[in-house]
Amino acid sequence: MILPVRTMQSSYMNFAKLGTAAKYNLASSGVADCVLADIGVTMDDLALHGPSTYGYGPLMSTIASRFDVPEACVVTPGGGCSFANHLAVSTMVTAGDEVLIEDPTYELLTSALGYFQASVTLFARRPEDDWRLDAGAVTEHLTPATRLVVLTNLHNPSSALADIATVRAIAAEAAKVGALVLVDEVYLELMFREGAAHTAFIPEGNIVVTSSLTKAYGLSGLRCGWILAPPALAERMRRLNDLFGVAPPHIAERLAMVALARLEALRDRANGLLDANRAAYREILGEHPALDQVVFDQGTTVFPRLRAGDGDSLFNRVTERFETSVVPGRFFGRPDHIRVGLGADTTMTRAGLERLAAALAEDWRRT
Repeated sequence: MILPVRTMQSSYMNFAKLGTAAKYNLASSGVADCVLADIGVTMDDLALHGPSTYGYGPLMSTIASRFDVPEACVVTPGGGCSFANHLAVSTMVTAGDEVLIEDPTYELLTSALGYFQASVTLFARRPEDDWRLDAGAVTEHLTPATRLVVLTNLHNPSSALADIATVRAIAAEAAKVGALVLVDEVYLELMFREGAAHTAFIPEGNIVVTSSLTKAYGLSGLRCGWILAPPALAERMRRLNDLFGVAPPHIAERLAMVALARLEALRDRANGLLDANRAAYREILGEHPALDQVVFDQGTTVFPRLRAGDGDSLFNRVTERFETSVVPGRFFGRPDHIRVGLGADTTMTRAGLERLAAALAEDWRRT
């Protein structure tokens, strides 16, 4: 068997770290960063060292209770959802394994699969169907060689919501060929407005879920990510992490406990930013003739198609002339799209949206 060339980097993460530092940054997919005062941390909440070997017990217990799953299903490797995805994939995939992943999708997921030299097959999420997750589109690609199906919910980049019944229907079909289903639920945290958390994960099933406190609450600095997996698989992940991160910084685990106790206030803060910015997007760009799009009532991002030009050309011009950054759609396999973030400061976001509208108007006048 000839294996795919091994991926040794993420072009998107390099762009996200080095290419988005415009005055008006609409490239971020997360809620604006919190400060320590937002989570009300005190010195009594902190400790440099503590009983964290294969996970800090109170943190694992809190996550398990939150999702009503056994603690044995919870893995807390540190490193946010990105490393949770990496650890999960590394446990479930070996070189040459057949993996199905949605198109478009988050580049870091496909790059991770490339790092493990998986054989990747794409299935479509279509804009004309409002980016809906179609179980049939997945299952028609399943073969006896399929080892893993990879989904995001909310969908990154569009913010489309898939219902749990659809995810579990896909998992049931995947089980028939011996495949697992990985669902990145990091943006699903935005849907817990009433406080109750829910997940597609079932302890006795073939679904593995990843998430974190990063995107929905502005807590990227904590790197608090987790995996929900069937107990035996979860234990394999903990042991494999001995070769990677070994153990998270304990002070970050302690801070995560403080944040989890204050999620209601953090959620209110996030919703205030997102609701205002989504309203501004609809006002400024919602009916813009240069865009073909669906704007959902949830999520941190919008993924419009450009009716003229391409995402990279627009990015270069809007950055250089309008001091505004967006994400070119090529990072999601759609060069004629852009991804626009809605989670930042409201004044900055509105100003960025107005500048983006001005740049799009120039393109549209040329057509």
